[in-house]
Amino acid sequence: MTDTMNETSGLITPALVDLYLAPEDKNEALRVLAQRLVAEGRVTDLDGFLADVAAREAQAPTGMGDGIGIPHCRSPHVTQPSLAFGRSARGVDFDAPDGRPADLIFMIAAPAGADDTHLQILAALARRLMDPAFTGALRDAESPSAVAARINGEEAPAAVPETAEASEAVGALKTAASDGGLRLVAVTSCPTGIAHTYMAAKALELAAARAGARIQVETQGSAGTTPLDPEVIAAADAVIFAHDVEIRDRARFAGKPTVDVGVKAGVNRADDLIAQASGLVTEAGGGARTATTPVAAPSAPAGEHWGQRLRTYLMTGVSYMIPFVAAGGLLIALAFAMGGYQIASAPSVVGHFDWTSSHSWAAMLFQTGKTSFGFLVPVLSGYVAWAIADRAALAAGIAGGAVSVAVGAGFLGGIVSGLAAGFLVLWMIRWNVPRAIKGIMPVVVIPLLSVAAVGFLMFVVVGSPIASAMNGLTDWLNGLSGSNAILLGVLLGAMMAFDMGGPLNKVAYTFAAGVLTTAGTTPDAGSLKVMAAVMAAGMTPPLGMALATVVRRRLFTPEEQENGKAAWVLGASFITEGAIPFAAADPLRVIPAGIAGSMTAGGLAMAFGSTLRAPHGGIWVLPLIGSPFLYLVAVVAGTVVTTAVVVLLKAPRKSAAPAPSASASHAGKQPAAV
Repeated sequence: MTDTMNETSGLITPALVDLYLAPEDKNEALRVLAQRLVAEGRVTDLDGFLADVAAREAQAPTGMGDGIGIPHCRSPHVTQPSLAFGRSARGVDFDAPDGRPADLIFMIAAPAGADDTHLQILAALARRLMDPAFTGALRDAESPSAVAARINGEEAPAAVPETAEASEAVGALKTAASDGGLRLVAVTSCPTGIAHTYMAAKALELAAARAGARIQVETQGSAGTTPLDPEVIAAADAVIFAHDVEIRDRARFAGKPTVDVGVKAGVNRADDLIAQASGLVTEAGGGARTATTPVAAPSAPAGEHWGQRLRTYLMTGVSYMIPFVAAGGLLIALAFAMGGYQIASAPSVVGHFDWTSSHSWAAMLFQTGKTSFGFLVPVLSGYVAWAIADRAALAAGIAGGAVSVAVGAGFLGGIVSGLAAGFLVLWMIRWNVPRAIKGIMPVVVIPLLSVAAVGFLMFVVVGSPIASAMNGLTDWLNGLSGSNAILLGVLLGAMMAFDMGGPLNKVAYTFAAGVLTTAGTTPDAGSLKVMAAVMAAGMTPPLGMALATVVRRRLFTPEEQENGKAAWVLGASFITEGAIPFAAADPLRVIPAGIAGSMTAGGLAMAFGSTLRAPHGGIWVLPLIGSPFLYLVAVVAGTVVTTAVVVLLKAPRKSAAPAPSASASHAGKQPAAV
C-alpha cells in the first residue's frame, strides 16, 4: 500500500494544508479547503466543485467517527486527484455516528475521468485513515510540510508502519486454525467508490485479525475490482456485505450465512459484524463450507422490511432504464424539432440516407431514438430481476420484458416480468442439486427454465390483461382535458415535492417516463402533457428556495444562503434534490411550501396543455417543449408560490425567536444534507 502511495507525488502539497482551520460550520470549512484547491489550480470552478461535494454529502454524511471527516467527490472541475487537509481545534460537525466533531478533515477531490492509478492512490489513502498511528501523527504534526509528507507516503509513520501492521494482521489470519478457524469473505461498496469502500475493507480486515478469523475482502470501488476466487468463496463459512449500492454478481455467495449492512456499518462496527457472522455460522451448524444449503436470501438484507426491498428492486430497474429513456426521448424530440411529426413515417435510413439533407438527419435521429426506446422495458425488467437474484436472473428478466413489449403490456408488464423472473430464479438457485449438474446450473439450466417459464407467464397468463390495462391508461391520458387533467397535474406535482427525490418522487417520474413511450406521433398526446407537468413540478422546489434566499435573506442561515446559489442551477436542470438541504434543516416549513409550489406548477402545465417528449433536461430542453412560454409561466408561478409559502411560514418563527449566541447557534445547527 505504501508503494502505491509512493508512485505519485503531489496528492497534497503544504499549500493544501490548513493546520488552523477556523470555521466551525461544515459548509464554511469546506469552502475554505476548496479555496486552497482553487488557488493551487487543482479545481477550476469553486462553486461548481462545492455543488458536487454537496451532492455527495446529500447521499450520506461523511463523518466517520473518531474525529475524522472525509468529504469527497468526483467532479469535472477537478484537474488532478488532490487532497486538501484541515485540522480544527474546536471541530466541525460532519454528522458522525459517534456524534464527535471532526478535528481532522480530508477533502478528497477526484477528476470525473480519473484513471485507475489515481483512484488506487485515493483508495490507499482511505485505508490509511483507519490506522490510529497515521491519524495520530497528523494530529501531532507541527508543520504543513510534515502533514503533506506523511499523507504522500514520503515520511514513515513514527509509530508502527502500516506495512508492519498489515503483515501482523496477515500473520494473525494465517494462524487462525486453517481447518477449524472462522473463514469469512466480504464485499464493500459505496456510491462514489472512493473512500468508504476501502475504509470498510480495512476495518473488517483489522477486526477479523483481532477475532482470530480469516477474511478476504472484495472492494467494488472506483479503483477497480478484483473478484474473490471462487475457491475462497466456496471455503468461506459466512459472508459480510457492507454496501450502499447493489453488490455485483451476488449469486456467487448464494447459500452462505450473510450479514448485510450499509457501508458505514463496516467502518464503524466492524467488530460487531465479525461477531454477527460468527453467530450465523454457529446457528447454521458451524464449519460448513459449501454453498449448497441456503441460509439467507441473496438479496434480502437482514432487518429490512419487505416493502423496502420491493422498492429497492423497482428503483434499481428504474435507474438502469433512465439512460435509455433520456437518450431515446431526447433523440426523438430533436428529430421532431428538425423534421416535424411526419418524420415518424420516413423510410429506414439504411440505403436512404442523404448527408446533405436535414430530413435524413432527422429520420436518423428518430429511428435511433425509437430503437433506444425499444430497450426501455427489457432493461427495466432485466434489472428488476437482477436486483432480486443477481446475474442469473438477467436472461429471464430481459426476455420477459421483450415479450411484454411484443404483447403490448408496456412498462407495467415489464415490472411484472422482472419481479416474476427475479423471484423465480431466486428460488431456483436455492435448489440442492447433484454436483454434476451444479456447474451448468447458472449458464444452462436456470436460464433455460426461467426464460421458458416467464415467457409462458407473459404470453399466456398475464400479458393480455396488462396490455388491456396499458391501452386503457393510454386512452385515459389522451382523453384528459379540463379539470381532470389539472387534478392529475396537481397530484403528480404533490408527489414530486413530497420527498424531493425519494420514493414518491421516483414513482411520479417513472409513471411519466413509462407512459411517454406510449405517445406515438401524436403532437398533443396526454402522455406528453404528463411528462411536462412532472418536470415543471420537479423544478420548482429548488427554484423556490433559491428565490426565497434572495428576497428574504435574513430568514436563512449563511450555509442555506450558499445552498441557494447552487439551487438555481439544480432547479433549472430538473434536479429536485437541490431543495433537500433546506428540507433537512426545516422540514415542517420547507416541505409544505415545496408541495404547494409543485402542485401549482403541475396543475398549470396541464391546464396550458404543454407537452414534452424529452424525459429530462429542465430549462435546457425548452425548444423541445410544446407551448414553451406558457410552460415557463407555470414554472415561474410554482416558484413564486413556493417562495411565498416558505417566507410566510418562516417569518413568524424568525421574528419571535431571540437572537442566539454563537455557541447556541453552533450547538443547535442542523447538518446540511447538501
